[in-house]
Amino acid sequence: MKKVIFIICFVQLFAGFAFSQNKPIPYGDNPAAGRYYNIRGFKMYVEVYGKGKPLLMIHGNGGDISAFSKNIPYFSKKYMCIVPDSRAQGKSTDERDSLSFEMMADDFSALLTAMHIDSSYVVGWSDGGINALLLAMRHPKQVIKLASTGANLWPDSTAIAPRDWLGERIEYRSSRRRIFKTEAWRNNQKIFMLDWTQPHIPLLALRKIKCPSLIIGGDHDVIVIKHTVDIYQNIPHAYLWIVPNSPHGTLQAHADEFNRQVDNFFTQPFHVWQ
Repeated sequence: MKKVIFIICFVQLFAGFAFSQNKPIPYGDNPAAGRYYNIRGFKMYVEVYGKGKPLLMIHGNGGDISAFSKNIPYFSKKYMCIVPDSRAQGKSTDERDSLSFEMMADDFSALLTAMHIDSSYVVGWSDGGINALLLAMRHPKQVIKLASTGANLWPDSTAIAPRDWLGERIEYRSSRRRIFKTEAWRNNQKIFMLDWTQPHIPLLALRKIKCPSLIIGGDHDVIVIKHTVDIYQNIPHAYLWIVPNSPHGTLQAHADEFNRQVDNFFTQPFHVWQ
């Protein structure tokens, strides 16, 4: 009887261990991989996965680390994935009223410095794509190569699809009548207003970007395809990839292809990538 009980307990223990090994990683809420850095007057929450060459991954507006849940498992096999929550988003709090893309680009530069990383590959999506461009413009020595998907340079209907731009205008008018009863409401308004009033990046300013750059957009993106093409054409060493049958979230809707193509771009010499 004792042997039977022992065998049953062993099987249960093994099954529990196997279940824990297969349990999905809670990206964005993983104490085993996360810590805070005191960056430029606020605490930035960052999770790190894998080993190898550093890869900074920057999420979009109102998002967090979990935006890369379909990408971290792939890239962490050969890169050290540095995945922060941007200022005032996710677990990174910021009580100040102002927020700008330039401010956030400087945050990421300060993060790399705090982590003693001289330079990094960079992937940015949406607002993170804007941040990736600005990081390469303002701190060029810190960016090896960048992949920017779903980025825009200014906030109007020549950059954002008119239907989506109209939706933002309606939301803006509604938001002006709100009474912000909590700090969370106030913070959410700050994040929303970021995309309503910014960025303001002249096309010619993109010529400051000297690193090889992969500019990406979906053929059904909220960003106008011509605008994405204009970004590509004004960066000296750039490639363009318009992803077929893709919405704004190219890295999620086509994760396998996105991971493979971006990785190939990072690892191959610029002149032979295709």
